[in-house]
Amino acid sequence: MMRDYVLGIDHLGLTVADLDASKAFFVDALGWDVVGGKPEYPSAFVSNGAAVLTLWQQKGEHQRGFDRHAHVGLHHAAFKVPDEEALKAVFDAVKDWPGVTVEFSPEPSGQGPKIHFMIQEPGGNRIEFAYDPR
Repeated sequence: MMRDYVLGIDHLGLTVADLDASKAFFVDALGWDVVGGKPEYPSAFVSNGAAVLTLWQQKGEHQRGFDRHAHVGLHHAAFKVPDEEALKAVFDAVKDWPGVTVEFSPEPSGQGPKIHFMIQEPGGNRIEFAYDPR
């Protein structure tokens, strides 16, 4: 069956308004590693060993901020965490990080039992972190 040929996401490429700020967020706030990049673009590739993000510096005269309602493309990226304690630890690590905007703090997703929170990282992308006990 064709769906068996697509195994999952190899990496997620994000355009960011400030490459240095986004890279610092993932590396310094979340403890990810830089695993590559293209300095001539510029870009940086970061990974936590399970996920890879390629961060690409926004370019051009008509730069616009993130708008999940108006632009085709990314609505948000969502990362799972192993338990509620980890979710709270991640939230505490990022909520006051320079350039981070907290959309909402940990709360049930709908009727639960999933618990999640949503931020915008310093480069402007909307990121969700979630724990689902199911």
